[in-house]
Amino acid sequence: MNVAFDGIGAVMATFLTEEGVTGGEVVKVTDNGTVGLCSEGDAFFGVALVPTDGAAAVQVSGFMTVHCDSGVPALGYVTLCADGNGGVKTAASGTAVQVAAVDETNLTAVIYL
Repeated sequence: MNVAFDGIGAVMATFLTEEGVTGGEVVKVTDNGTVGLCSEGDAFFGVALVPTDGAAAVQVSGFMTVHCDSGVPALGYVTLCADGNGGVKTAASGTAVQVAAVDETNLTAVIYL
């Protein structure tokens, strides 16, 4: 049996986007009502959806899938930070999340933020 978490508890907010933000990347707040790319080690605010005309919906809460090119985190309550490439990695400080599922083949994790 497969379990899907898509859309559960999703809270979205529209933000202006700095240049370079693409869909599926973790982002941080960079100015009033504006999000931008995270540098390596940054705490992240949410995951941007596909930007259009300089703005994007950003998922700031609920279950979401993130990329983990440095390796998938452990299941359960963990701290993640941005990896500098649009994804996340395990860290001593950053954003506290709950990891509900991991995909070691595709290097993704379903997190609850």
